[in-house]
Amino acid sequence: MITFIRRNKKAVLLFILVFLNFCLAAWGDEMKNGATAGDMKNKIEIKDFAFNPQTITVKSGETITWINRDEEPHTIVGVDKQFKKSPALDTDQEYTITAGAPGTYSYYCSVHPKMTGTIVVEK
Repeated sequence: MITFIRRNKKAVLLFILVFLNFCLAAWGDEMKNGATAGDMKNKIEIKDFAFNPQTITVKSGETITWINRDEEPHTIVGVDKQFKKSPALDTDQEYTITAGAPGTYSYYCSVHPKMTGTIVVEK
């Protein structure tokens, strides 16, 4: 193996550089999209005039992100004003909050009030 590496230094170096470039590109995409296992479980997709999932359970201090996949604008409004109302979200726009005190929080879309959801915050 050592003899192969000595004879093919350029090829081995090129292989290592290509491999590292691939790894860095994948890592960059992950960082750009904010995709971690913990974040993915706290995402709510707005699609077909519904919040999916309709009920989400998170721990206090975790973030919750809504992303609008509809062509229509949507908002996120806490029923009892437990968190700041979102601006109108256009297609593919996101809104993120941090879960506060433990409890059950209801929210809706002020543009389409029949769209409702629930956040359950645990310790």
